[in-house]
Amino acid sequence: MERVDHRVLTRLAAPAVAALLALTAGCTATTVQGRPGASGLRDPYFPKAGNGGYQVDHYALDLGYRPAGGQLTGRAVITARAEQTLSSFNLDFSGLRVDSVTVGGKPARYNRTGRELTVRPRADVDKGEVFRTEVRYSGTPKPLTDADGSPEGWITTPDGAVAVGEPVGSMTWFPGNHHPSDKASYDITLTVPQGYEAVSNGELGSRTDTGDGRTAFAWHSAEPMASYLATVAIGKFKVATGRTSSGIGVYDAVAPGEEARSTAALGRLPEVVDWGSGRFGPYPFATVGTIVVPDGTLPYALETQTKPVFSGAPSVELVVHELAHQWFGDSVSPKSWKDMWLNEGFATYAEWLWSEDHGGPSAQKRFDALLAGDTSLDGKLASDWDAFPPAAPPGPADISEGPVYYRGAMVLHRIRQEVGDERFFALLRGWAADHRHGNASTADFTAYAQQKTGHDLRKVWDVWLYGADSPKP
Repeated sequence: MERVDHRVLTRLAAPAVAALLALTAGCTATTVQGRPGASGLRDPYFPKAGNGGYQVDHYALDLGYRPAGGQLTGRAVITARAEQTLSSFNLDFSGLRVDSVTVGGKPARYNRTGRELTVRPRADVDKGEVFRTEVRYSGTPKPLTDADGSPEGWITTPDGAVAVGEPVGSMTWFPGNHHPSDKASYDITLTVPQGYEAVSNGELGSRTDTGDGRTAFAWHSAEPMASYLATVAIGKFKVATGRTSSGIGVYDAVAPGEEARSTAALGRLPEVVDWGSGRFGPYPFATVGTIVVPDGTLPYALETQTKPVFSGAPSVELVVHELAHQWFGDSVSPKSWKDMWLNEGFATYAEWLWSEDHGGPSAQKRFDALLAGDTSLDGKLASDWDAFPPAAPPGPADISEGPVYYRGAMVLHRIRQEVGDERFFALLRGWAADHRHGNASTADFTAYAQQKTGHDLRKVWDVWLYGADSPKP
């Protein structure tokens, strides 16, 4: 056996080892270097909505509100997962004063520019890391004005307030990643003066006397929710609870003065849920309910998750529309605001199906009437059903206009005409099931519809969904 002098080998190898260590250190430093998350997701209509670099898993919101002075205090704990190594990241937040920010329990630097809150943690957040950001804030929340002129966000009422968030109004009462493509679970605790009710999404976990003349209501939403569907409502509501025939909990909160006029429609809510489950598949949430605020509070109703908000007593048809959104819009949410017809076209067609199944005009009759220029069955919003293609509204002011609702519904009816009832209703149930609690785009739907039905539907897409010209009878 040959003897080796290890001292010689060590002297020879030392320079190479030093060089290797230096190279490795350089590579490591480059790999972990953080960069800012984007300040918007470049949505086609709301490019600054949402933020890049992370996805939120959970919001824990602890809110205190005093209706007499309109003062809101908040603590938001946002649990998120970094999609890149972050040196800083943004939260969408409008109006309220930021009192402190921590990341991972350590104070973080922050600054405000318009509706953007930029947070700079002490150390970079590593890609894949789950991190917690806590924001404490206070002030008097103010509503925003939509591109179409309607109010959204935190709206005061004669005896309290209601928060509605489509498309970006939720930023007026809590900081977050306010784009429908980032869904999360929620825990929302509302502390209000005794004698007030405080209502939010999901299930009421507890109602606690805090000992200082106030009551804390703790609400839990386990299923993922887009932030525009989050709501709170504070007032002297009359609350009624019950269950559907399949055991789903019902929670209705109705403003004083609206009870008598709301009874007929809200009394049919369990029936609507059972009907929708038959048409679209199992109801996608653990609870269902409604919030009825004083008439005139809002110029619209909104499909806030598990508890749609109605301004004044709703009709049965409006209850059908907003509950249909629990499948189409809430459970299956749009990837971008350009995909709104997947919300409104489906919910409008649900109204047509309800009418068809309950002795009213059939979907075919409604389709034919609109095509002939007769809007008497569907009202004023239907009068411009052919102004633009539903998959391509001209701008942000148009995402809630007639073509998104009515021509969107007509797209669905054209599919039904092409493939027949059996395949069409299988398509509706399959779409709701296969995209349950997720997000989907128009392109996702057109590909899915062709695969699910086995039909070439390109002419429907070209003429009805994307065509700039008005379809002809």
